[in-house]
Amino acid sequence: MFLNLFGTDGIRGLVNANLISEQEAIDNLHQKREVSPSLMRLMGEVLGRIHDTLPGQGNAIVVGWDERPDNKLLAKYLTLGLQISGCQVIQIGVCATPTLHYATLQNSARIGCMITASHNPVSDSGLKIFDAFGFKTTPELEKEITILAEQLSKEEREIDNIELEKISKPHLDYSQTDWGENLHVNRLTKRLEQFQNLFGTFNHSSNFKFAKPLLIDSSKGSAANWFADWLSSNLGIESLEISHNAKTMNHNCGAGEMSPTQTWTFEQAKLDSHILLSQLGPSEPGTIVAAALDGDGDRCLIIQATKEGFKVIDGDAIADTALNAGTNHDGAWTLAASIESDLSLLSGLDRFSQQVSSIETAVGDRWLSYALSQSGGQQSLLSSNNFPKSLGVEDSGHLVLPSRHPLDNKKWSLVGDGAATLTAFLLAYSNHNPSMLMKRGWKQRKSAMDVNRDLWDGVNSLSDEIEQIAKQGLEKIGIVQNWQRSRLKGEENLMLIHANFNQGELSLGIRNSGTQAKISVSLRLSMNTDTNSLEQLVDSIVSHLKTKMS
Repeated sequence: MFLNLFGTDGIRGLVNANLISEQEAIDNLHQKREVSPSLMRLMGEVLGRIHDTLPGQGNAIVVGWDERPDNKLLAKYLTLGLQISGCQVIQIGVCATPTLHYATLQNSARIGCMITASHNPVSDSGLKIFDAFGFKTTPELEKEITILAEQLSKEEREIDNIELEKISKPHLDYSQTDWGENLHVNRLTKRLEQFQNLFGTFNHSSNFKFAKPLLIDSSKGSAANWFADWLSSNLGIESLEISHNAKTMNHNCGAGEMSPTQTWTFEQAKLDSHILLSQLGPSEPGTIVAAALDGDGDRCLIIQATKEGFKVIDGDAIADTALNAGTNHDGAWTLAASIESDLSLLSGLDRFSQQVSSIETAVGDRWLSYALSQSGGQQSLLSSNNFPKSLGVEDSGHLVLPSRHPLDNKKWSLVGDGAATLTAFLLAYSNHNPSMLMKRGWKQRKSAMDVNRDLWDGVNSLSDEIEQIAKQGLEKIGIVQNWQRSRLKGEENLMLIHANFNQGELSLGIRNSGTQAKISVSLRLSMNTDTNSLEQLVDSIVSHLKTKMS
């Protein structure tokens, strides 16, 4: 049976800093969800040997990492593997994932490697891989990497300690400088002008309220060093970074500990262990009071005051606000949204003054980028004088927007950048029309934990059984029409169902987790209605899966 080393977004696991055999390193990733220096060396050698599958020229590889305590060690062994295989490594040190994207393009590198586990606890780490155009790995490439890693791990390739220390030193080392941070600041400043042309300049005289200061929680990631000051200087929004007070990156801070559509009363926020929430005080309802990024800086959630307390403005609402302001200008838009986004975001696109076409994608920001790059032909997106009006969204706070290539003004890439997401939102929010915002639908996502994922593939008899349970359950509580079962590229085990339910649209998606022993059930409606029976149906599906897959 084929066991992929990769999950939904790269490789992730608990760091085991011991030097072990490469076969043990592979086994530990599969069986214990562990990442080790030996695994990183192996990944480096594999990536250095893959030339035909990855586009781009030359042997330059950019390596960056976030603030996790063992990442320098992992970077050393990744660099070792890459340079054993003939690559020239450029280390840029501590950075955000979008910084690594920009640096890959800036250096005309063949590959970019980001050592991170995103919003996972600081004890975890992992690897995200970018190609020469700034796009993440495809399942086909991940399968090739996995197969080659298995083969290579069985070969004898030992080197002595003297050679190890020599080869593990990068070709260029910017890790002790502010090179990466300065690159991110520079790219965001240049993107600001593009966003202003698209969403309007920040409207200080608007009726929309912003807290003074606007609290920024960068999860104690690299953006904590500069982003709040950048907002104050470039948008004139008094901002204050608060994650410096966190014990470690991602601990009681950042977007990773928040959920889309989450709410808190004033008392709940005050008593919460999350350092951002605990610092929020009563504000006038509707006031934008804070924003939270995740540890590697590629997503953002926004906090707004309500009459009772606070609520999350999630990725779907951020995208809706951006489209609201962006469609006031000429030109059609393309929106890509994952199967976990609010259905009403896609079903109500006719409310905009400009044409907006939509694409539904698999889970993961790489699929948003892939879908948008293919929507008008990849070449047309990457080679355009004007801003491509493309936007990708996941409700978890990922917003993918075009970014001009740092070395060629006629080329564009697509990148998810939490700092850019907040910047675009602030501009759009100060210029949007509230009456044009979507009316939120309903969604619920639950998981069956500690299951054998091999028992589900989206097309087997258990999948058929679950489909019948879902259809019969829905027919007992409403009118079901136009039932369709389908698949999506990027989700090999997904069972996706679309239907009309009562007066709206319905979507049911069931998929294995890419990183944990669980299977998720996501039910969405385009309209918010009496949902008690629907919640019970989700619970019954989860319970049935737990029983059958334990």
